[in-house]
Amino acid sequence: MRRKTPARGPEGWSTIDTVGQRYQLVFEDEFDGTTLDTGKWLPHYLPQWSSRERSAARYRVANGELRLRIEQDQRPWCPEFDGAVKVSSLQTGVFSGPLGSRIGQHRFTDAAVVREEQQPLRLFTPRYGRFELRAKVGDDPATMAALWMIGFEDEPHRSAEICVMEVFGRDVHPDRGTIGMGLHPFGDPAITDDFARVEVRADLREFHVYGAEWTPEHVVFHFDGHPVRTVAQSPDYPMQFMLNIYEFPHQAAEARPHPKEFVVDWFRAYALR
Repeated sequence: MRRKTPARGPEGWSTIDTVGQRYQLVFEDEFDGTTLDTGKWLPHYLPQWSSRERSAARYRVANGELRLRIEQDQRPWCPEFDGAVKVSSLQTGVFSGPLGSRIGQHRFTDAAVVREEQQPLRLFTPRYGRFELRAKVGDDPATMAALWMIGFEDEPHRSAEICVMEVFGRDVHPDRGTIGMGLHPFGDPAITDDFARVEVRADLREFHVYGAEWTPEHVVFHFDGHPVRTVAQSPDYPMQFMLNIYEFPHQAAEARPHPKEFVVDWFRAYALR
């Protein structure tokens, strides 16, 4: 039987070692039981630009797995600003300005204004560390699955994105797949865009481990424990996680049946000891 939980050290914390660094486990979710731990995850996607009701995630927690889902009757999350796109997402924080303002996390279009003001919430907003996700994605050409980080954006320049992984279904094949990874600056003048799509020889419809090691000097991206890309720059402020599946209804020539799923076995976060 596969052991989900890493070995515990003498101090009771899980640790991992990388070249010249030792990390301590500070946050994990193995998705045991049948309910989502809302002390760790907010099950809404950027609700300030839409609403909590409209941006609520569809998901199931069972058999030690999280299944983020796009379902047939699911409505677009923000038709005013994002058209027909559907999303099911979990995030580890939220921040916005007052109703009608342009202040809020990940303002993805210049047209967006706050439609539902949010009380600041910081469930998990680390500054540096190593982060790992064991998950499998689908091959539906209308979908994308992703794990990324964004600045909490309590100050406007704290807005960069670290994309740990994003996989479009159209890029998933039995013998290979393409993973997007890298940094986007958004409103951070200290960061330049450095993003690439990396091909791996693996079937991404099976479970694999996606990871990133974020230090003050760089971000190293991993696949199944092996470094595959390094970006020589780094945001220097707390960031939150975004774990999600998207459906872009008009990007596939033929519709696939619902539900469409992103299956997560576990997520772990480590801080430098």
